Amino acid sequence: MPTAEQLCDEVVRQCRHELEQSLGKIERALERLPDEHLWNRAHENENAIGNLLLHLAGNLRQWIICGVGGQPDTRDRASEFAQREALPLDGLLAKLRATVEEAEATLDALTPDVLLEKRRIQVYEVTGTQALLHVITHFSEHTGQILWAVKR
Repeated sequence: MPTAEQLCDEVVRQCRHELEQSLGKIERALERLPDEHLWNRAHENENAIGNLLLHLAGNLRQWIICGVGGQPDTRDRASEFAQREALPLDGLLAKLRATVEEAEATLDALTPDVLLEKRRIQVYEVTGTQALLHVITHFSEHTGQILWAVKR
């Protein structure tokens, strides 16, 4: 029978795998995207790919690095969507990659107790496990949106 530590290690391994898979899909899709399309939106209420990249980094930092890892939360979620001035793709991808790497380091330090511990993230009272599941599904959902936006 597996131990709590073995289960924790497997959860971490799978979370890392899913983050890396999604990040790889984003990076490959954006390799062929002309820079001028990064900030295009069909209408004002739609998020541009650049906004989604900022949002993914902000959400991952808030929920994993800060919410689970205990770092101070300084996220300004509204600014992720309010950004209209074009930022360069290489800088956005570097920020997202660095955030994924920092989140993975936080994941690597997890213990079974941390996965079960309750904490408040945004307005939600969640366990560490709930926070991980939220982030992985959220990251995957926005990866799909980015891939769709690149293809249209």
